[in-house]
Amino acid sequence: MRSIATLELQYAHRFYGFKGEAQYLHGHTGKLTIEVEDSVNEGVNMVFPCNEIQKTAWNLLKNFDHALILREDDPLLPAILKVYEEQGIKNGAPTNTMKGAAFKTPLATAYPDCRLVVTKETMTVEGMIKIVYELLKDKLNIAKLTFTSGVNAATQEYDVTSSKDRCPLCGIELNEKGECPKCGYKKQS
Repeated sequence: MRSIATLELQYAHRFYGFKGEAQYLHGHTGKLTIEVEDSVNEGVNMVFPCNEIQKTAWNLLKNFDHALILREDDPLLPAILKVYEEQGIKNGAPTNTMKGAAFKTPLATAYPDCRLVVTKETMTVEGMIKIVYELLKDKLNIAKLTFTSGVNAATQEYDVTSSKDRCPLCGIELNEKGECPKCGYKKQS
């Protein structure tokens, strides 16, 4: 069975090297749907609490919200960083509080202090799915990701081969000690 959660992301990007309207800097509202698969946890009668899926995902994905997403070879990137440096906001501003932890994967690097994500590939809906899966595959049993942005949409299904040991009281994954990081439940050995 699956639990399904959705997140919205506001971002700006462009398709560097693309011949069409998307070559210009523009913004989107993107909607990410995450489907998590496992057995139904008998204690709480659900696969995984949807609010916990959202929290787990949001901790990393909030770096994409209200961010500029550029490909690493885009000539706008050095120009943007220069302007941010001149404005004194490259290393963060006091109002920049909606940021997650910095991350670096083979597909993307987040610079939360300057609201910037640099990608290896052009940031398409398909590219976003690849990035999200890379960031969350070890945290959630992702069965399917769908990302829509404007009239564009993509989806990808994944084989779920393992089950997570979850808390019978609140449904979230137990840590390596068999304890629930949310409610403190301890698994009896």
